[in-house]
Amino acid sequence: MGSKEAPFTEPPLKIQSDPMESMHRHEYENLLPDGFEDYYREQFGPRWPQLLSSLLEPSTRVDRLNAFFEPIPTPPAKFMDASWSTMPGVRHAFRLAQALHDPRRDARGLLETYRMDPASMIAASALEVQPGDRVLDMCAAPGGKSLLLAEAMGDAGRLVANELSPTRRAKLKTILEDYLPGEQRKHIQVTGHDATRWGLHEPDHYDRVLLDAPCSSERHVLGKEKERARWKPGRSKQLSRRQYALLCAALGACKSGGRIVYATCALSKLENDGVVERLLKRKGDQCVKWQTTFPEPFVEATEHGWRILPDRSDGWGPMYWSILQKRTGGML
Repeated sequence: MGSKEAPFTEPPLKIQSDPMESMHRHEYENLLPDGFEDYYREQFGPRWPQLLSSLLEPSTRVDRLNAFFEPIPTPPAKFMDASWSTMPGVRHAFRLAQALHDPRRDARGLLETYRMDPASMIAASALEVQPGDRVLDMCAAPGGKSLLLAEAMGDAGRLVANELSPTRRAKLKTILEDYLPGEQRKHIQVTGHDATRWGLHEPDHYDRVLLDAPCSSERHVLGKEKERARWKPGRSKQLSRRQYALLCAALGACKSGGRIVYATCALSKLENDGVVERLLKRKGDQCVKWQTTFPEPFVEATEHGWRILPDRSDGWGPMYWSILQKRTGGML
């Protein structure tokens, strides 16, 4: 059983000692990376100032109820955002009016709630995992999406949660131990492979593949002085090359008729629709976009997928995702 300490959560996106804290726009403009404003203003036009302001605010986190907790947990009687709490993908999450509570443990040591961005929940739920599915989570840390996939899969499927980084992989294992009972973890394998080669490793093997790809993560960049210093205009193009390699591997690993969700927390079109467009142009004979809808105004449709941005979603995101289905013998 895992550690009895509080679960690993992503670090705050803003740090009290950071000089961008509590500054007005004209005060922090000079602290942005060189070229950052121009790069994103070109993509978002007049929307950019408001989007930038929302990125500098604390991100929204909700408490998601653990389906394996005993007794079965229920949300508190009074919680915020009742309008979105019934949306697909976030039905088992809530946000308290004051502050998110610390999770309690059941008799088996399982934690009751997991704290995460609701946009991430919607993206993971878009994979629509079914009981008995073979599922691959290619870049799984820190583990919140893997928990969602494990719950949807039930005790009749198989989940491979892969994370290349040893440090992040260790945190992933702790999360799985803290939230999933032993009998459920028997259906989960944690690996540390280079996911760009997965299509060669296990071709045509999985019913569902989630690729939450490493990305620019601009909200994280803005909240960290060291990350701002490292940002360059060419970073997004560089990342998009590896993202494309990962997506090609996801397509190779997916069964005919299976489904892939490609996701990032990036703003850059190069890393989002750009990666999917490249795949469709080069391998459109092997896959097709999955057509569905998501509730507005929180979710915005893009050319090849959907996105949630914090300026129009009460602080959610950024999160982008596209759903692809692998063709069966050249036909659907």
